[in-house]
Amino acid sequence: MKIELRYFASVREAVGLAAEQAQVPEGVATVGDVRAWLRARGGAWAEALAEGRALRMACNHTMTDATTRLTEGCEVAFFPPVTGG
Repeated sequence: MKIELRYFASVREAVGLAAEQAQVPEGVATVGDVRAWLRARGGAWAEALAEGRALRMACNHTMTDATTRLTEGCEVAFFPPVTGG
């Protein structure tokens, strides 16, 4: 399945990409699976998307959690929580 990935703020800075298209492997079916698959790239990916790290996720412009199922061509975004003042 082909999906669009977007990275924002400190996640973008850490991984050095704002966006990419990816062909996810068999078995990657949810937003959480995508996060784990990207973490497996190691290095900055593992750190920026670490399991215990506070991270927001969206699928097709809707805030979501790790259990949201992927669909062909969907957009998955990762970004840190935003605080205001």
